[in-house]
Amino acid sequence: MASEAMRLTPGDALIVLDVQRDFCAGGALEVSGADKIVSVVNELIEEAVAAGVPIVASRDWHPIGHASFRDCGGPWPAHCVQGSAGAQFHPDLRLPERAIIVSKGESLERDQLSALNGTGLAERLRRLGVRRLLIVGLALDVCVLETALDAVSEGFETHVRLSGARAITPEGGRDAVEKMRKAGVFVEDG
Repeated sequence: MASEAMRLTPGDALIVLDVQRDFCAGGALEVSGADKIVSVVNELIEEAVAAGVPIVASRDWHPIGHASFRDCGGPWPAHCVQGSAGAQFHPDLRLPERAIIVSKGESLERDQLSALNGTGLAERLRRLGVRRLLIVGLALDVCVLETALDAVSEGFETHVRLSGARAITPEGGRDAVEKMRKAGVFVEDG
């Protein structure tokens, strides 16, 4: 059973994961239905702006020849290469000027799935007085999952809104939801 939808209030932050062209329709690593979350994410951004809470947008920002790319022995096709059109945020995503942009996967030798893995984001959020996170974005069964698990281990009350996320595969999405719930993440349908 899903938890009731979290409303953003002071002490919260909205985390928008990897809503980039390469993960959307026609992208190098297209996630089915990814474009459909943009309106939900934009509504949450508006809510966050109205509540005056931090908005974080993460992005894959890979160098050419990144370890996660298939031609370098990794599991994924080349995607979100630094400075490329595919690495840009979705054109309809309405991020405010004050959004905190977190780049991940910049190291050539290792993948970085979580926005909290080696980015300094957890400490930055603590300095801003954040205690609760609402996470949306792409992909539910990869970067959303890993960020949510890291957020719980960092001591944040963590919520994931399924209407604002999409998985690479349905099975992966179901497994991710199960793992998140077991770890103490509040998974919301709304």
